[in-house]
Amino acid sequence: MAYPMQLGFQDATSPIMEELLHFHDHTLMIVFLISSLVLYIISLMLTTKLTHTSTMDAQEVETVWTILPAIILILIALPSLRILYMMDEINNPSLTVKTMGHQWYWSYEYTDYEDLSFDSYMIPTSELKPGELRLLEVDNRVVLPMEMTIRVLVSSEDVLHSWAVPSLGLKTDAIPGRLNQTTLMSTRPGLYYGQ
Repeated sequence: MAYPMQLGFQDATSPIMEELLHFHDHTLMIVFLISSLVLYIISLMLTTKLTHTSTMDAQEVETVWTILPAIILILIALPSLRILYMMDEINNPSLTVKTMGHQWYWSYEYTDYEDLSFDSYMIPTSELKPGELRLLEVDNRVVLPMEMTIRVLVSSEDVLHSWAVPSLGLKTDAIPGRLNQTTLMSTRPGLYYGQ
């Protein structure tokens, strides 16, 4: 659960979210190094009056500043593609949960069991108990097993919705007439709020 004035991500609860956090740190370090280098070069050009004219039209310099950004883009793209394929991969799910978005609530159905479905409504602010979180608490929570692959089928009855659980690294759009699929696996027990 995020806390007020939090600058970073929520704690990772799934292997996918751990990979996303590592990728974020990797990319941020590259961006930081590029920004530092550009700031250094700009400050160097503004403070010195001497310019070396032969470097401005040197073939080697043009080759370096063409190849270097391509290498940097490859260093960003390869981990990104690996994570995309990991997120799309489904390995024999142990449980399937069908999630339907409605105007003001979500409907859940455990499809592996007969007649196991329920609606989940947000608790109004006036009915919250002390310690409960406004706009995040619901009357019926989804209970899922830990350390098992779970397939979630997401769709909508009326308008576009977004089904997201940040600590699990999940965000899937619920679109009327379309069935989207995602997988999740929690590595530790806990209460995880969706948004």
